[in-house]
Amino acid sequence: MLELHAHTTYSDGTLTPQQLVSAAANAGVKALAITDHDTIAGWDEAKTAARSYQIEIVPGIELSTVHNGRSLHILGYYPQAELLSEPVTERIAGRKRRAAEMIAILAEMGFPITLPEMSGNMAIARPHIARAMVEAGYVKSTKEAFDRFLGEDKPAYVHYEKFSVIEGIALLRDCGAVPVWAHPYLFRGGKFEEVLPELLAGGLLGIEVYHPHHSAIRINKLREFCRANNLLVTGGVDYHGFNLDSSEPKKYRLNKFQLSLSLLEPLKQAAAELQSSF
Repeated sequence: MLELHAHTTYSDGTLTPQQLVSAAANAGVKALAITDHDTIAGWDEAKTAARSYQIEIVPGIELSTVHNGRSLHILGYYPQAELLSEPVTERIAGRKRRAAEMIAILAEMGFPITLPEMSGNMAIARPHIARAMVEAGYVKSTKEAFDRFLGEDKPAYVHYEKFSVIEGIALLRDCGAVPVWAHPYLFRGGKFEEVLPELLAGGLLGIEVYHPHHSAIRINKLREFCRANNLLVTGGVDYHGFNLDSSEPKKYRLNKFQLSLSLLEPLKQAAAELQSSF
């Protein structure tokens, strides 16, 4: 009954925090993490909505970092908002600069687009650009936009501004957050077994074991790595809301893994230990 990876309209999700909380409650979720990309702006709205559904909101974030020239995402749980607000402001500004570069490239290719107005604390992402391409009639689906233009190594892709995974882990720990490697088997910059020791040396405390892109074999393998390295186990469906191009894929449905709430207490304890030195 635990979901530790979900996004709202404050980054690239399609549901507002209130809508996400409602959907989670209807799916039987009892504790829900708000882990928007590079922003913590959705927490307050989610907490307000959660009062009506008796859901516990886990404050979180998904930091976009780079390792070996590839995107690597680090989840952070229970960061102190007052310590993280200024750093994420710069991350959001970097996202805007990156998006502007991609939009300029698309315009040069003959595909000019206009994005809807977004508030200053919203983290713009490639799905926003993909949706704008669909609305402009250049592609039939956001998937096509990624496959042809926006995916890594595609012509309009722009790398994140330099922000290493070690810097990201350090930032989260300095803000009292528990750093967890998100969906490690989606990382394209090296083998999991080779990258993990580097992240552990940098202060990583957990691995997202349960994820829709992890097979049962890989889930078991990750569980073994966590046991062997005394790492925290987390999981979630990486929920972004309904896909605008089709019905919601079953593998991304909320509460798919029906994770036990017992996974939450070790996260809280780890965060308390980090924050005890403040």
